Amino acid sequence: MTTSPLTASPAAASPAAAAPAAAPAAEGSTGSSSSQGANGILGQNDFLKLMVAQLQAQNPLEPGNSNEYINELAQLTQVEQTTNLANASELSGAVQLIGHKVSYNSPSGAAATGTVQSVQSSSSGTTVTVEGVPGITLTSITEVE
Repeated sequence: MTTSPLTASPAAASPAAAAPAAAPAAEGSTGSSSSQGANGILGQNDFLKLMVAQLQAQNPLEPGNSNEYINELAQLTQVEQTTNLANASELSGAVQLIGHKVSYNSPSGAAATGTVQSVQSSSSGTTVTVEGVPGITLTSITEVE
């Protein structure tokens, strides 16, 4: 007697099969633009890839709870909006430093002083240029005059 494809499909889509399907998505996406880097924190794209892998691997005879997916997406959106607000606030604070004299710890570790000339914002954070020295992080500024 032969096994029908329907008998094999639910077994292939069991929760045990979902884990291997989801693992490559997380490993292959560590370099995505939304990932936080090599610190192991997943970004938005990583989360969506894992969710799609989970949906593809689920048992069609026992589908997952759609309310759980909606709640997870809502939480993801809320975290993203909070992160965007924090980044905007940090950038706004840095712009207010332009023209002010600051004391800071230089990348070499020495104390330095100078006037903030410009602000740069990138995926790695907000930095300022102090008297021609770019890449000064806001956390290295110790005093503002």
